[in-house]
Amino acid sequence: MTTLDAPVGQLLLPGQAAAPDGPVDLAPMYLMHRGFRRDLHLFAAATAATPAGDRRRWRRLARRFALFAGILHKHHHGEDVGLWPLLHERGADPAVLDALEAEHEGIDPLLRTCTEDLTALAAGTGDESTRERLAGCTARLRDALCAHLAHEERDGMAEVQRYLTQEDWHRLDVEVFAAEYGPRDMPGVMGWVASGLTREELLRMPTATPALVPIARFFAWRFDRSDARTFGPRS
Repeated sequence: MTTLDAPVGQLLLPGQAAAPDGPVDLAPMYLMHRGFRRDLHLFAAATAATPAGDRRRWRRLARRFALFAGILHKHHHGEDVGLWPLLHERGADPAVLDALEAEHEGIDPLLRTCTEDLTALAAGTGDESTRERLAGCTARLRDALCAHLAHEERDGMAEVQRYLTQEDWHRLDVEVFAAEYGPRDMPGVMGWVASGLTREELLRMPTATPALVPIARFFAWRFDRSDARTFGPRS
């Protein structure tokens, strides 16, 4: 749990490019990035290995990709309408912010192409050439989004630490990022974030308390069971 005035060490997770020091606890951002990285590697591997005719698995992959893409869209939208404008207003480096916004725009067409090809394969209207195009697109999406996440962690979050306060971040979380989700979204999103986290990491989720840990673990267990049917068991 993070209070508005409690200094907390920055969270540094495997695969994360940086964790700039400063007054803002950026753990919620880094936990989301962890989920995106996990999914990118899972989808790149699954689309390369799944036979074009396995409609049952493509249907599961299409549903799972829709969850990933929906969370990513809400995350990027929150940054575009809330975080970047506030940083511009406070005087952050416009070259950094403009570059990060441009990277969002470059990722969107890859998401659309992946969604279209997954839909075709799930419906049985796609063929081997569709699968090959999808495998290439998910690999490009993985590379582009992982590069964007690293850029954001190194440079974007450094601007956050220079120009925002913990109070600013809390307000953005409540009024912008959390507002993207309705009550019916929360079990799935909580399971998506909490999957594979330690107790200490679970307590870095927004508004987390010790009482929330078993609830988050239940949703993570449910999420992991579904993911095992989609991707196979994970260690």
